[in-house]
Amino acid sequence: MKKAIVIGATGGTGAVIVSELVKRGVPTIAFGRSRQKLEELAGGLGQPAHLSLAIGDACRPDDIAAAVQDADVMFHSANVPYNEMASKLIPLGESIMEAADRLSLKVVVIDGIYPYGRRQKDLVTEEHPKQPHTKKGKVRLAFEQMIFSSRWKKARPMIVRLPDYYGPTANQASYLGGTLEAIAAGKMAFFVGNKKTPREYVYLPDAAHMIVELAGREQAYGENWNIPGSDIISGHEIVRIAQQASGAKKPVIALGKIGLSLLGMFVPVMKEVVEMLYLTEQPLRLSGEKYKRRIGAIPSTKPEVGIAATIRELQKKITFS
Repeated sequence: MKKAIVIGATGGTGAVIVSELVKRGVPTIAFGRSRQKLEELAGGLGQPAHLSLAIGDACRPDDIAAAVQDADVMFHSANVPYNEMASKLIPLGESIMEAADRLSLKVVVIDGIYPYGRRQKDLVTEEHPKQPHTKKGKVRLAFEQMIFSSRWKKARPMIVRLPDYYGPTANQASYLGGTLEAIAAGKMAFFVGNKKTPREYVYLPDAAHMIVELAGREQAYGENWNIPGSDIISGHEIVRIAQQASGAKKPVIALGKIGLSLLGMFVPVMKEVVEMLYLTEQPLRLSGEKYKRRIGAIPSTKPEVGIAATIRELQKKITFS
């Protein structure tokens, strides 16, 4: 990897990928719509000389192509809100793939686990059947098919799949992002799903390490890759660790179908979470065997460490905001 461009660089996954690339000394272009957010990202990383910023619209292939310069790897970490997924996800992906195809780039696409549908194995490998039963799962499967379509003659994509995640850069796009932000601020928080069932989460710095490792391996392209978390953990344990780290114990309310539907009257994106609640009741757990076999060891920050570090970093942001 000579040089990288990260589309959606100021989002939860994009920001941590930029950080990992910069840490490794890879010349990197951070691409996003907001100059202010891009400058804040660069400032938080110490304004490294090998990081440049590019402002543009990821839905416009010409904007992306103009920003690429001599990069050879593109990370697609841009996303759309749940309530706009059906209409905007695939056009966004097509724009990015068109630019990558035009410039013969390798593309690392960051995606989730929705295309798998309900789990059919205890550990979900990359060969797990893709039988989505939700609207968003079907859209995500169509998105995968578009990414690997034969219409792209020169681009070389891969898809990396993350479970839900947490970390200092995580935001409302992740189920846990808003919960930890509220706990860090000493406010009442919401938790999506019940707090009893253990679920898989990946710590974003661990995920970024694995994603960048994959991006540097020629043989990884053209395939799907699972990015597993280090452990499974219940909501009760997450809240306990986070509250202990924050020093505050405000209520954390679990949101099920009724609660999400009511919130959805005021926040449309929350209503869209309802059909995905099956993942909080019968969670998937990703297998990392393929990654271990072909790439190497999986970094595994324990939740006790990662959640506490996330709370501390979020509190620093609150202090300086």
